[in-house]
Amino acid sequence: MPFADSHTHIDLAEFDSDRPALLKRAADAGVVSMLLVAQADDSAGLDRGLTIARDCGVKVSGGLHPHEAIHWTEALGDRLRSLGKARTLCAIGEIGLDFHYDHSPRDQQEEAFRRQIRIAREVKLPVIVHTREADDLTVAILKEERASEVGGVIHCFTGTQALADAALALGFYISFSGIACFANADALRAVAKTVPQDRFLVETDCPFLAPPPHRGKRNEPAFVVDVARRMAEVKGVPLDEFGAATVANFHRLFGA
Repeated sequence: MPFADSHTHIDLAEFDSDRPALLKRAADAGVVSMLLVAQADDSAGLDRGLTIARDCGVKVSGGLHPHEAIHWTEALGDRLRSLGKARTLCAIGEIGLDFHYDHSPRDQQEEAFRRQIRIAREVKLPVIVHTREADDLTVAILKEERASEVGGVIHCFTGTQALADAALALGFYISFSGIACFANADALRAVAKTVPQDRFLVETDCPFLAPPPHRGKRNEPAFVVDVARRMAEVKGVPLDEFGAATVANFHRLFGA
């Protein structure tokens, strides 16, 4: 059965000791596609992500996370634009708003978010959106900046039915992580049940948010199968059908 992990951070130091073994475990579990989401908070971080994605033979996106919005520069924007035009990147992100931690001032988060959506539209690539405790403004910005022209995904979805409905109306995909498998996530699973199968993605967001039965461990791409299994149960479809659908969605969004 094929599976796709639509959001990983396998470039982080947590995987330096066993990255080849991690890829083998993922392949053995049926993971046929994955995306490395490179963090562009500095050139070294972005270059590291690009290099590891190339060496691992996986797709790569790049963007400035809202936590790091304070580091936005025109030079970074130019770099993302160039990489996007060259199709080195398959998406711009993760980008967005995080009003839970507020590691960067909110006005700077909004500015970096808007600028990166504009770059995505210019280079005709989808966006990968991180939103936390900022649903209304996230949707407003996506509409105002015409993100529907390129589409994208709300990654690690933890929002409300209203956010899901708004994202779907914009033509976005919705990706669920191990959080949707937690015992206390009934409300989130209720939202997942309403997401059409052709707009559904699953992810690990590894090394974070390991799903049951791996709670407390370092997350890794092989564990996306556990997320897919739980979401297939929620949707009431066979696991093989669900896995194949999410692989097709992955490639429709990020390219073959």
